[in-house]
Amino acid sequence: MSVIVIVVGLLITAIGLLGLVSPERLIHFVKSAQTPALRVLLGVALWFAAPASRAPGVLRILAVLVFVAGLITPSFGLERSRKLLEWWSSRGGGFIRVWCCIASAFGLLLSYSVAA
Repeated sequence: MSVIVIVVGLLITAIGLLGLVSPERLIHFVKSAQTPALRVLLGVALWFAAPASRAPGVLRILAVLVFVAGLITPSFGLERSRKLLEWWSSRGGGFIRVWCCIASAFGLLLSYSVAA
């Protein structure tokens, strides 16, 4: 499971870097990748990778949050998700880039926490 978490962490970092370079491409990517199954899978992977990580408590809390978010997403509705994305993307490139920096740092932290 640690390998899955490392790969997902690096993917999150790459997506964050994409948003830093081209916020428009990031928005297009996010519109095409709004699936709750990825969140559920990440939550499960984080849960099982937590005991061998550098921060097991933090990863378990994160695992529960991500897993629950994946379960709640379908009830939230695709239209609401799209409206939220439209609101987020309408804030401008600077706003998006700040969140992309946070995402990149989170992805690196996630990968680091489970790397041996």
